[in-house]
Amino acid sequence: MRYRCVILDHDDTVVNSTKTVHYPCYAEFVRKFYPEKPVVSFEDYIRYNFHPGVVEFFRNIVGLSEEESLRESAYWNAYVKKHVPEAYPGIRELLNDFRAAGGIITVISHSYKENLLRDYRENDLPEPELAFGWEVPREKRKPHPDTVFEILSAFDLKPAECLMLDDMKPGLDMAHSAGIDFAAAGWGNPVPEVREYMTEHADWYFGTVGEFREFLLG
Repeated sequence: MRYRCVILDHDDTVVNSTKTVHYPCYAEFVRKFYPEKPVVSFEDYIRYNFHPGVVEFFRNIVGLSEEESLRESAYWNAYVKKHVPEAYPGIRELLNDFRAAGGIITVISHSYKENLLRDYRENDLPEPELAFGWEVPREKRKPHPDTVFEILSAFDLKPAECLMLDDMKPGLDMAHSAGIDFAAAGWGNPVPEVREYMTEHADWYFGTVGEFREFLLG
């Protein structure tokens, strides 16, 4: 294998969650509590999540105060608990085969750890050896490289033995800060300028799960 360890993002990398969970939740929240505010398109929602990020999107684009942002976060958390996104076709087989070959599966995500582990169980995916989510203190959360270093230390890995797979810029920035290779997951992203940015700046860009499988295991 090319790498001993993969560090996976979760949303729109392993599971199809923005389209089926996060964007519908955002739209429902705005229409319910702030009907005077426009609901941005799915593509624009992706753009804003790509840059400047989800926190800044709700603060600066939607225009929520700190108190309103807390209500949105609680609404989102309750919504996520009732909606399980499906894993992309081929992900289960890929991770099972990587694990069977001796690979180490880890996750660094902006979802809460309990939610992403639930998604792994519900989609019959092999449980990660180590996972970090939104519960990590903000100063250590992606794109900060702290949790990458924790993974390297936990499994006595060299940076060259790890590959990060992510669909968004925070993962790319995190990988570069930590000195590990980065592969862009393009199968869940419909926005051309995001694809162009990731193609230009990632070490590798993959448009399908099958292409990534061939690279990782082939």
